[in-house]
Amino acid sequence: MKITDVRAHVLEAALSQPFAYSRAWYATRTAMIVEIVTDEGLVGWGECYGPARINAAVVAAMRPLLVGQDPMRSEYLWNEIYARFRDHGQKGVIIQGLSGIDIALWDLKGKYLSQPVHRLLGGPVRSEVPAYATGLYRREQGEPAEYLAEEAAGYVAEGFGAVKLKVGFGVEEDAAITRAVRTAIGEEVGLMIDANHAYDTVAAIRLGRAIEEYDIGWFEEPVPPEDVAGHLQVKAALRIPVATGECEFTRFGFRELFEKRALDIVQPDTCAAGGISECRKIADMASAYGIRYAPHVWGTGIAIAAGLQLLAVLPSFTPCSLAPQEPLLEFDRTEHPIRQAILTEPIEHEGGRVRVPEGPGLGIEIDREALVRFRAS
Repeated sequence: MKITDVRAHVLEAALSQPFAYSRAWYATRTAMIVEIVTDEGLVGWGECYGPARINAAVVAAMRPLLVGQDPMRSEYLWNEIYARFRDHGQKGVIIQGLSGIDIALWDLKGKYLSQPVHRLLGGPVRSEVPAYATGLYRREQGEPAEYLAEEAAGYVAEGFGAVKLKVGFGVEEDAAITRAVRTAIGEEVGLMIDANHAYDTVAAIRLGRAIEEYDIGWFEEPVPPEDVAGHLQVKAALRIPVATGECEFTRFGFRELFEKRALDIVQPDTCAAGGISECRKIADMASAYGIRYAPHVWGTGIAIAAGLQLLAVLPSFTPCSLAPQEPLLEFDRTEHPIRQAILTEPIEHEGGRVRVPEGPGLGIEIDREALVRFRAS
């Protein structure tokens, strides 16, 4: 089997209403889907996290290194592409492009062998994964403390055992809204916060101390990702676990975070940090350092499927316990017209748990009509 083509699909859809996190407003959602075609008619699908058009250009630049190659040699191809671009792309969009390619190669490998990716990774530890609801973004209309509390309570009513709140809008406002959300969901439901690195250490520590009483599951990206010393300061000052990693790349990038113990929970994005191949290595490193792995997932059903295939094989955080702590899937609940539309069978949750797809490869099928419908102009 040989690769005959590598295609990049840039997709875009307008939202019914804009929403914001701490650093920007969204009026559209985009996606960049990788399609790898072979001479035997098999096709593999992947996804790149980040700026869609730039990622598409990166994948186009990598195409000549893939055409004519055996897609079963995914480890070789990963290292070959990384080495070719190493001088200018150890982080960022180069690795994001490589991530989408790697995911598509795993999808192809599973289809060729008629096995789901998780069986090729060693076999499943679990058939379903507990999920937390990501949402609670800001809107243009209404009082945030009211509509965010109502939204959070809605996720709990759907069966989610944990929710994540966006913060980074000012320490006092964040503290007030965290209190309102905690009151709305009760004491038994997990509550995490995510600043998207909007704060410096002073503000992050002030906020953390103001909300420690609300039993926060983790404080995500409290400071900029390159500020490793700042992460250490926040971690030392608070009883809240520190989580980060969606803006880090490859095992080489995560090595410093692990060695310095700058975090409690690591959050690589499978579509950004190097694909399934690299994220498996990062997860193994995290286990060796006693750091929990909770992948960042912010994309289409392809990203969800890739995250699930990896989560299926990861060990529990407390494997020696009679009540082991399981890794969590981030399940985006914000508006995303493309997310499930590109799948012939959407990936949904049932009572806050998501089943791992059992079909060959990623276990999903792509609706090509949706690729045409959402094609970016």
